[in-house]
Amino acid sequence: MIQGVMGSWGGWLLETCESAGQFALMVKSALSWLLRSRVEWRQVLLQMLRIGVQSFPVVCMTTLFTGMVLALQTGASSNALLNEPFFVGTVVGFSMVMELAPVMSALVVSGRAGAAIAAELGTMKVTDQIDALYTLGTDPVRYLVIPRVLAFLVMLPILKIMADFTGIFGGWAIAYFKLGIPTNTYWHDIFDYMDVDNFMHGFLKSFVFAFAISFICCFKGLTTTGGAEGVGKSTTAAVVMSMTAVLVLDYFVTALLVAFGIT
Repeated sequence: MIQGVMGSWGGWLLETCESAGQFALMVKSALSWLLRSRVEWRQVLLQMLRIGVQSFPVVCMTTLFTGMVLALQTGASSNALLNEPFFVGTVVGFSMVMELAPVMSALVVSGRAGAAIAAELGTMKVTDQIDALYTLGTDPVRYLVIPRVLAFLVMLPILKIMADFTGIFGGWAIAYFKLGIPTNTYWHDIFDYMDVDNFMHGFLKSFVFAFAISFICCFKGLTTTGGAEGVGKSTTAAVVMSMTAVLVLDYFVTALLVAFGIT
């Protein structure tokens, strides 16, 4: 029994190490191609449309209601403690800009665009289209991975900025119509305390999230096996791993930024 347990754990460990090595080699190959080859800008623009523009409505709707809930909870809590809704704008602004907007936008995009990328590349893999690219002398990493990575690195920070505005606007709507806070008071609570470092704190996170999501989803797609069932498994694994990576990296990136004084 012990040998069986140790054997299964050992097999899992070897498989994990092998996957980690393959992932590192893919990242290395992508960075190498990016520095020494011509970028397929047509593909980059197409992926920017799919990843960014088509994800815009979902991201904005999600962060709009996130800001509304945050303002409602903050106002209710301060009313219960102080009989007055104090600093609703400050709480909503700092929470959205530094934490919720980058994380929520990354999670939404990983669930929508990340799943699509993994499914698309996985289908190409099981139908031998990836092998056909090798036969034609085209590296799949250069032709398929780099455009998607660049599109993520461009569009996710832009979506994060849009999420900032929609979340803060949602908070203002609740503050003004539900809590009776004047518009000037709400916006002064934000701009009187927020500075560039607070904005950069969340903005830099979005680049890290974009890098992680794009490479994870591309890797799971390119390593798909097992036909149609394998495509489904790879897509599920890509979404789960991407969302987990976003939440884990959020802590470490926050700790690193705080250590460098970007708070």
